[in-house]
Amino acid sequence: MAKDYYEILGVSRDADEKEIKKAYRKLAMKWHPDHNEGNPEAETKFKECSEAYEVLNDPEKRQIYDRYGEEGLRGQGYSGPNMNDIFSHFGDIFGGGGADFFSSLFGGGGGGGGPAQGEHLRYNLEITLEEAVKGTHKDIQLNRLETCEECDGSGAAPGSKRVQCATCRGMGRVQMRQGMFGIQTTCPKCHGAGSTIDKPCSKCGGEGRVEKQRTVTVTIPAGVDDGSRLRVRGEGEAGTQGGPAGDLYVFISVKPHPTIQRDGLDLYCEKHIHVAQALLGCELEIETLDGTQKITIEPGTQPDDRVVIKGQGVPQIKSSDRGDFIVVLRVDIPKKLDSDERRLIEEFAQSQKVDFTHNKGFFQKISEKISEKFSD
Repeated sequence: MAKDYYEILGVSRDADEKEIKKAYRKLAMKWHPDHNEGNPEAETKFKECSEAYEVLNDPEKRQIYDRYGEEGLRGQGYSGPNMNDIFSHFGDIFGGGGADFFSSLFGGGGGGGGPAQGEHLRYNLEITLEEAVKGTHKDIQLNRLETCEECDGSGAAPGSKRVQCATCRGMGRVQMRQGMFGIQTTCPKCHGAGSTIDKPCSKCGGEGRVEKQRTVTVTIPAGVDDGSRLRVRGEGEAGTQGGPAGDLYVFISVKPHPTIQRDGLDLYCEKHIHVAQALLGCELEIETLDGTQKITIEPGTQPDDRVVIKGQGVPQIKSSDRGDFIVVLRVDIPKKLDSDERRLIEEFAQSQKVDFTHNKGFFQKISEKISEKFSD
């Protein structure tokens, strides 16, 4: 049975990174094997929620999962997290040291606290079909953590400073015993930073970052499609202890157009024409995304025939190629005729030697005869 990662974490499908991280933190604490000794179900639940977090916290994996489900991930070679991945996620959520915990358990090493990259952010942006085809710039507002100006990101109040943590001696980790193993885990005093603050900054409370609202201008390239993902480097949340900022991932959704549809690089619209226009041919005007365009209807046009306007479709990103604008013709046949119209159609039918001996409606016979004539 396919897994629903959103259901596993108990979040909605439009949950942002903070909601996903918060949900995972709660479940990871609940099902961590250290808190559920002798409970095999807890280990299964812990791995399950960790797998859900790995997919939904990664913008690329999440995009594939949202569009194609679990099978889409498998098709990209993803087979689920290994134990090292799981403890790495656990460390990321609870202050660092998760990967060190696991590697130390089996003899590995790992560094202590230090600069860390800020979290990535996700933003869902809806645009029009015209904006998707032609490209545009959008100003979006974000609430994000930025480096505290008061303490310049150190977390220490003016006149104070960070000092080496006395508990872990600057390593960010402490040695613990678990059964027959000696393991390392995140220092409970400094939470993996390797240092503590005597007097925290009053503005950020020692975090080194404060939440601010910012306006970010995002460039939407011509040719983006529904479900496209744009990466804006450095526009995520600020890093800690001098670490680089995360990135902003903008997920595009395109609003349906009232008359025009997209299929790959081609654009389509329908145009209804009278049966007389189909028989005799004519010139018509249609509305495209580039304005009004004249098209020629050839005599004898059949229902669902197409008129192709070359090069007025969707541009291919990073290429000079562009699709076509395709007009699908719908031939409208009148449902009622007055006496003069009926007489003219009867004369036309006689000239075409239409057979009326099969008890079919008069107009049905005429339309069938017309179709036969122009399908030859």
